[in-house]
Amino acid sequence: MKLEKRSSGESEETPLPQEESHSKKPVVIYIMILFIVAFLLMALSFLMHQRSNTEALGKLQSSVSAMQEVQAVQDKVIQLQEELDDAKDQVDDLEKQLQEQEDAAGKQRKVTDAMLALYTLQQQFSAGNYDACLATMQRMEDEDLITCLPKESAEVTAPAQRYEQLKEAVLNK
Repeated sequence: MKLEKRSSGESEETPLPQEESHSKKPVVIYIMILFIVAFLLMALSFLMHQRSNTEALGKLQSSVSAMQEVQAVQDKVIQLQEELDDAKDQVDDLEKQLQEQEDAAGKQRKVTDAMLALYTLQQQFSAGNYDACLATMQRMEDEDLITCLPKESAEVTAPAQRYEQLKEAVLNK
């Protein structure tokens, strides 16, 4: 058929090169616009994703900071508990020392009371007041002061021995 048309002398309409490029131009522009829009959308998506990541990192960083503060507070609490335990141990030690000192003071007070009673007994014996001597000896036995009298003395008669001497002398009178 083409041959017939050529031979018949009829001219076939063929698009000219200018028309062809002119009709392709809007398509190329349309494709370029689509690529530019796609690129812009990808850039916008990237920026939004970056912003979202930045916010998430900020939240994580604040959470980490809060956890570090909590850890620091917990460490401080542990340190304070250890200090409290040390202070309680010191208080217990001091209470033991105080109790020992009170016990020693009580024993010393009892020795002093026994020595004072022995002195009183000697004075009463020297005065010849034997009834008062018996009362003093009874009080010394009731308060268990006799066991508190020292049993040894360097240069004089031991107080415990002196008490026995006085007791014997009073009972013989």
